[in-house]
Amino acid sequence: MRSIWNGAISFGLVSIPIKLVNATESHSISFRQVHTEDNGRIRYRKFCELEDREVTQSEIGKGYEDADGTIIPVTDDDLSHLPIPTARTIEIVAFVPADRIDPLQMDAAYYLAASGAPAAKPYTLLREALKRSHKVAIAKYALRGRERLGMLRVVGDAIAMHGLLWPDEVRAPEGVAPDADVTVRDKELDLADALMDTLGEVDLQDLHDEYREALEEVIAAKAAGEAPPESPEPAKGGKVLDLMAALENSVRAAKESRGEAAEVTPLPKKKAAAKKTAAAKKTTSKQATAAKKTTTKKAAAKKTPAKKTARKRSA
Repeated sequence: MRSIWNGAISFGLVSIPIKLVNATESHSISFRQVHTEDNGRIRYRKFCELEDREVTQSEIGKGYEDADGTIIPVTDDDLSHLPIPTARTIEIVAFVPADRIDPLQMDAAYYLAASGAPAAKPYTLLREALKRSHKVAIAKYALRGRERLGMLRVVGDAIAMHGLLWPDEVRAPEGVAPDADVTVRDKELDLADALMDTLGEVDLQDLHDEYREALEEVIAAKAAGEAPPESPEPAKGGKVLDLMAALENSVRAAKESRGEAAEVTPLPKKKAAAKKTAAAKKTTSKQATAAKKTTTKKAAAKKTPAKKTARKRSA
């Protein structure tokens, strides 16, 4: 791996010469801009406005445009002698638990390689100290024209550094969460937990870029003069009207994909429960009406003989 920056780690009074190398690489397929009529390459040429001529890369430098339009030239030598301690040094400023770092701050990742034999001992010392403390180091460094924040941690037998965004570069999640007042029931959470348990864990090594693979197939087919493969029919989407049913179906599908018995205990439906309640109320009402009529008839039957007896006595 080619180093992109040479300097040293400043660990108190200890200085560790290191080389900075990229820890990641991109496998994205890149395209060229072409003229659609004849596939001719589209190229950008760099012209000097004052001389009105094309210039080579060796003639191009850096310059800062002032408010009045004046260009102030800034050379690489100027940048390498900035009056800050982090110009060529990764300066460790603190050691903190790893969970103190917000993942939103994570940026590019690098490996820090020991530069030469004299760096081996202090490099190993810092690595083992990080291991034993279960902490990460917070550092400041300068790269590509600006001072940056970094986090050093142990990866295998190496020290890795993650570039971090400054705290004021991370936006607050204002206006992102739903405005509506939503209540989630325990039964819905239980089904969500069941779905999470069914999906289980995954080895990240088993995941791959299907988009890139499909794009490679299309390019290979066109290069061979064949028709590109057809895309599969998109899954029919729709509004989730019944969240409980959607969760139940998701758990069932996840279990089937893992070869497990797809038995999901159905939860009672609100509508069915409402119908049963209404039917029960109707039955109770009918029984109450019938009992009331029976009571009225009995009372009338008792009153009738008493009236007849009274009439006989008066006669």
